[in-house]
Amino acid sequence: MTEPFDAAYFRRFYDSRRSRVYGAAQIDHLARGVTGFVRWFGGELERVLDVGAGTGLWKDWFEKHLPRVSYRSLDVSAYACEKYGHERRDISKWRGRQKYDLVICQGVLPYLDDEACARAFENMAAMCRGFLYLEAITSRDLREVCDRKRTDVSVHARPATFYRRLLARRFEPLGCGLYHVKGGDTVFYDLERG
Repeated sequence: MTEPFDAAYFRRFYDSRRSRVYGAAQIDHLARGVTGFVRWFGGELERVLDVGAGTGLWKDWFEKHLPRVSYRSLDVSAYACEKYGHERRDISKWRGRQKYDLVICQGVLPYLDDEACARAFENMAAMCRGFLYLEAITSRDLREVCDRKRTDVSVHARPATFYRRLLARRFEPLGCGLYHVKGGDTVFYDLERG
């Protein structure tokens, strides 16, 4: 059986300009926005965990723009780990002891079945002492938003309520994919919360 996240997967969805989901320029905008909001809210940015780090675009961004931040990247793909230097870990089965100011989870959860997804949320929440940036396409996104030529549609198509229910246990929404761990030190104005 071939690994689903092999070289061909990365060539199609990340390396090819014609079919990639996003590249370094898009991640530059996103990373500036996410880290800018974390700082706006008064959050620390000393330790970052990137779950499903793929081609290492966030890693490259942090090395260039915030080199003093301790950045740790994980991926389940043997190919991605070997090529981009991530630790090979499955977030639905692994929980580290260290706490992170920012956990990034972009495009991972729709690949996990419901039980694995719930475990991944609990593991990320246990390691998060501050903010979570989450991107997970929903069934509506697949129908109405995603460019199906650039999006891997071989995922679990779930309604947004599925993710919101899991998030609500451990995180409070801030908007634009950014969440804060419940019980954290940061206090938000009412309208800053999503």
